[in-house]
Amino acid sequence: MSKENLLGRTLPELQKLLVGLGEKPYRGRQLFKWLYGTRQYDFNLMTDFSRKLREELTLKYTFEGLRLQEKVKSADETEKFLFRLEDEQCIESVLIPNDEKGRNTVCISTQAGCAMDCKFCATGKNGLARNLTVGEILGQLIFIRELYGLTAFTNIVFMGMGEPLNNFDNLIRAIEIITDSAGLGLAAKKITVSTAGIVPRIYKLADLSLKVRLALSLNAAIQEKRVKIMPVAETYPLDKLAEAVRYYTQKTGFRVTFEYVLFDGFNDQPEDIIALTELIKGIPCKINIFAYNPVPGMNFTRPSDEKVDWFARELYPRAPAVTVRKSRGRDIAAACGQLAGKINQGGSFHVA
Repeated sequence: MSKENLLGRTLPELQKLLVGLGEKPYRGRQLFKWLYGTRQYDFNLMTDFSRKLREELTLKYTFEGLRLQEKVKSADETEKFLFRLEDEQCIESVLIPNDEKGRNTVCISTQAGCAMDCKFCATGKNGLARNLTVGEILGQLIFIRELYGLTAFTNIVFMGMGEPLNNFDNLIRAIEIITDSAGLGLAAKKITVSTAGIVPRIYKLADLSLKVRLALSLNAAIQEKRVKIMPVAETYPLDKLAEAVRYYTQKTGFRVTFEYVLFDGFNDQPEDIIALTELIKGIPCKINIFAYNPVPGMNFTRPSDEKVDWFARELYPRAPAVTVRKSRGRDIAAACGQLAGKINQGGSFHVA
């Protein structure tokens, strides 16, 4: 008899499962804590359960994590993990130790592939395969904790493969497990959800009051330019997007982060600075400036460091907070926009 994998089961689901086995609901929370908090996956070692319950759990269930295909480390200590899923789809996660603020940040995926088709991103080149399950989202974090311990990461960013808000229900269920004190126990303020701009879901996320941070992959503040690089802008134009982001800041009390990737000669002109200044007016925010990370087959060029610094200096008097972010992991194709979830025939990472 094949066993059911409990990875990704939420607290209410485990409570229902234990009630179905003739136990009290509180047993579900005990099991939840054993699996996610204590990281004990052997039911026979769950000492506050009766022998009968331990035997029944062992007979019917398991708690299996993700299968690592390969791991590679950058010269700057950034690590990229390639996981092969049960249906042979591959996803990537990135661990960035000791970032600009001294944090250990893990960047995780929510989809295998991506449907957004942003013209500068490797993930969307082959389209969307499918949404990840709650277990596959959490499995990335659990694997890294098993490898490096509880302090492996202090912050989580949903900025890996896929559009998180297009896998909304599983994203929220994963966040609930991550932030539960008996689960992974990470504060919501340490979690950032990134989006290309799915306006209805931004409103929905704001109304849930989860206290997670929101980052918007903006990359152009002129509608005609944004449409050229991000097709989502046709459905959700900049004026509607700005309204949604403003609502998020008002509803949550948190400022939003605008991520702005600079492409040489495209969105790095004085007119772009003026447009960006107008777009963010009245929105509590900070702006992160990145230089484009080249991806084979993409018709964009990385600007010079001098151009990036000039853009930031010109923008800063007009914006409340501007930071130039230095990409980590470029030499292993682990930087923003480079995740592709691919391996070569030799079984190692495809390095873009």
